[in-house]
Amino acid sequence: MRPPSPSIPEREFTFSALKQSLRLDGRQLLEMRKPTFRFGSELGWVECALGKTRVLAQVDATMTKPIPERPFEGIISIHSEFSPMASTQYEAVGRPSEEEIVITRMLDKIIRRCDSIDKESLCILAAQRVWHLRITVHFLADAGNLLDCACLAAMVALKHFRRPEVEVVGEEVIVHSPLLRAPVPLGIHHTPFCLSFALFPDPEVPSVLDPSQLESSLCDGVVSLALNAQKELCVVQKAGGVPLAPQDFLHLVAIGVERVKQLDTIVEEALANDFTDHLGWFKDHEATQGGKFRTIEDLMRAKGEKVQRGKIGEGGVIEYNGDE
Repeated sequence: MRPPSPSIPEREFTFSALKQSLRLDGRQLLEMRKPTFRFGSELGWVECALGKTRVLAQVDATMTKPIPERPFEGIISIHSEFSPMASTQYEAVGRPSEEEIVITRMLDKIIRRCDSIDKESLCILAAQRVWHLRITVHFLADAGNLLDCACLAAMVALKHFRRPEVEVVGEEVIVHSPLLRAPVPLGIHHTPFCLSFALFPDPEVPSVLDPSQLESSLCDGVVSLALNAQKELCVVQKAGGVPLAPQDFLHLVAIGVERVKQLDTIVEEALANDFTDHLGWFKDHEATQGGKFRTIEDLMRAKGEKVQRGKIGEGGVIEYNGDE
């Protein structure tokens, strides 16, 4: 079931406000809603919110055989879960809508095809065992600009995720418990974020960043840019028939570069705060005696084993300080 189209008074009022550089939610034309994150107890579980738009992303890893054509690379798959809970325009069953297809393909381009994840670091045993990363994106509420929120949630979930430490002895693969060896973060080359600009049929109406649901329903075109903090343009997608002059496109890219820098700072601060507040795999577990043993060294000492500290000197030689 499609939501009703905006009425003529809504259309005229919105266009009139945009011509005066005013938006109904009080934002500037090129201002995006501030993202907020909620992290779960499991690593790789992140809920992202842009205003009232909410998306949940979850990452999990399993061992599997690699693709024969790429025996030294891991596998990354992305699954999008749309439901009527997000909006009445998404049907529980049946053929996916055009917007669902666009969002899924864009996520695949940004995360998988842009090589944001080091696939070779996911290889455990060449041609035999690799990590298969599954990224599941659940759309919880649609208040406009689902694509940017979904991309942000997925990238933060990948940075938040930790895979188990593995050890290869001959042909045998040993997966260590997170209580004995700290899980390993993913190898991430760069972190692209998506920014969407709404284009309107009236040339007097300026473009807006992070369109709301009403603005999305009134626009005739959308330009989506995927950029990273290093000022690299990773993906460009333009939907709709609204023409865009080269100088206008370069202006949107320049605005996107500044906004991505701000996003990167917000994301890093949120991740740092979460890892400070939660000692994920050492919290509230029986083996930690209610959180008494918070580090691997505590656990080893509790088992009566010696703990040695040291530093890596020149040539990669470890110089131990002695028993503690």
